[in-house]
Amino acid sequence: MENIGALSVLLAFCLTVFAVIAAVTGKYARRPFLIVSAERAVYATWSLLTLASVVLISALISGDYRLAYVAGHSNRAMSGLYKFTAWWGGQEGSLLLWSWLLSTYSAVVVFTNRRKFREMMPIVVAIMMTTLAFFVGMITFVASPFRVFMVGKGIIDVGDGNGLSPLLQWWTMAIHPPFLYLGYVGFTVPFAFAMASLITHQPGEAWIHTTRRWAIVSWLFQSTGILLGMGWAYTVLGWGGYWGWDPVENAALMPWITATAFLHSVMMQEKKGMMKVWNMVLVSATFLLSILGTTLTRTGLVASVHAFAQSPVKPYFTTFVLAGTGLAIFAIVKNLGYLKSEAKLESVVSRESSFLFNNVILLASCFAILWGTLFPVVMEALTGEKETIDAPYYNRVNVPIALFLILLTGVGPLIAWRKSSLNSLKRAFLIPSIVGVLVAVLLALAGIRQIAPLISFGLCAFVLASIAGEFWKGSRAIEAKEHLSFPRAVFELTWRNTRRYGGYLVHVGVVIMFIGFTGSAFNQHEVRNLGLNQSLRFGHYDLRLLSVNDGDNGNYQFTHAALDVSRNGQTIAQLNPEIRLYKSSQQQASIIGIRRHLDEDLYVNFSGITPDSTKAIFQLYIFPLVSWIWIGYYALLFGTIICLIPGKVRLQYARTEVVGIATAPATVQP
Repeated sequence: MENIGALSVLLAFCLTVFAVIAAVTGKYARRPFLIVSAERAVYATWSLLTLASVVLISALISGDYRLAYVAGHSNRAMSGLYKFTAWWGGQEGSLLLWSWLLSTYSAVVVFTNRRKFREMMPIVVAIMMTTLAFFVGMITFVASPFRVFMVGKGIIDVGDGNGLSPLLQWWTMAIHPPFLYLGYVGFTVPFAFAMASLITHQPGEAWIHTTRRWAIVSWLFQSTGILLGMGWAYTVLGWGGYWGWDPVENAALMPWITATAFLHSVMMQEKKGMMKVWNMVLVSATFLLSILGTTLTRTGLVASVHAFAQSPVKPYFTTFVLAGTGLAIFAIVKNLGYLKSEAKLESVVSRESSFLFNNVILLASCFAILWGTLFPVVMEALTGEKETIDAPYYNRVNVPIALFLILLTGVGPLIAWRKSSLNSLKRAFLIPSIVGVLVAVLLALAGIRQIAPLISFGLCAFVLASIAGEFWKGSRAIEAKEHLSFPRAVFELTWRNTRRYGGYLVHVGVVIMFIGFTGSAFNQHEVRNLGLNQSLRFGHYDLRLLSVNDGDNGNYQFTHAALDVSRNGQTIAQLNPEIRLYKSSQQQASIIGIRRHLDEDLYVNFSGITPDSTKAIFQLYIFPLVSWIWIGYYALLFGTIICLIPGKVRLQYARTEVVGIATAPATVQP
């Protein structure tokens, strides 16, 4: 079976190279049969990589310990779920998953656009297949998941494996990497369309429609992957946080930021023919930052709990990132004349300017994160000494940026296109400003004295009030004109312009998440020891240790604690934190006890037994408002889905291609 897998990958690599050559040659030599052949090669590549993936998954589930990858990331004691997730638990398997996802995207793109964009589709295919050729080349020649154990000239079965890392044996890790990869990989599609439109000088903006939809889908996957990763860190790592500005966390966030900027500014190109250079830079940066993130994760370039160890793929990934960056810059600079704006910014006080400020601030944040992530790498290369950038740096830089972005989120909908008058601004800002100031004052009177949280809560209230006002005014107008009930008017308003009002719902989700983030300013933390049946007071809670029990199963040994949690004399929960020692790897992991509530989470990490074996050691945390982060994600998800639904009023685009060229003069029949 390993030979089938390895051969499938090798043939897939050959087909990706053929697809690139055939697509480019067919385009410029005007050989349509070569273009069709390249598109069919895309389908064949997907089939071969699907076969290779099935072979690897079968080996993981059945326990084929002749394969080094299976022995390194699976064992007999693991459940079937984690044997399957071992597909992306290691370097080689995750590269195969990446390649398979990109081949799937490529096949879908070719199939859905087989009768559209005929002038630029060969370039789209060539760009996507070039990227795929690189990744398939890695698993063909450098990091194959089908390498077997050899002794002399024979293949041996080692009998059992090391198992998946204990940190990865958690349900969210069954879906977090695939969602994150769907985001990373998906950003290749808008990049390919953008570069193809630039290279072929497509007139009109119709290609933007396809690019925008793919960008939204990829952005949603990336958002989901990031949130799942935050949830995993919160419930598994045991340190009590959901974001630590880890280099690999930053690697996932940076393309999300530039994609967010692109999704805002692309509306300017659609409506006004403006910000074309911005959009091309943003879509290119998003793709390149996705590849950079993959490079940071896989090459051992940075130290991270999320990253793979040092591996032989490092020079190849570094070369690919640098080459891709150089080629993208060359293509943009060479075609700057094609990217001239069709309109100019008429006023600083306009919705156009708010989009521009939004982009500038987002890019400033991205650059700050990029610099903080790469600074240790640069300093080690220059001085030979390891430097670190800690979380305070990121917080000092990004907290003010985030507050300004929240302000712009509320300001944007209230400002008119082109130019706003002073009277219209007063009318638009009056109620949201009163709501924001009132919330901040009430919280200050309630005892909150920290300036940053007061500003954050006030701005969140301002944004929610401005968005609610937009829904209210639009729905009331429809209600009065068409005699509909108010809920039906809200539905009708949203359906008529799903992009606009779905976007507002996405903003609501982001604001709700920021409410949760702001709650971290009031976190509490203590380390306490408890004997059996002893109690302690922590915050508003009384905790009593009911039992500590040891146990064992085929995969790990565990020590389990049971805690009764009461408040005002009433039992409200029983928490069961646990310490696990995995047998195959001899690595330890924690299972956290969490009592979740809208106002705060009680978070308990069982960290061991005292040296005299009389008491258990617990790390205790109170995290105010953290549940609002997860609630905000569902609002973001709902809003994004609304954005993807076609509205009643469809935008019309100019035709973007010449469908035929006359080969003889036309004749007029008498």
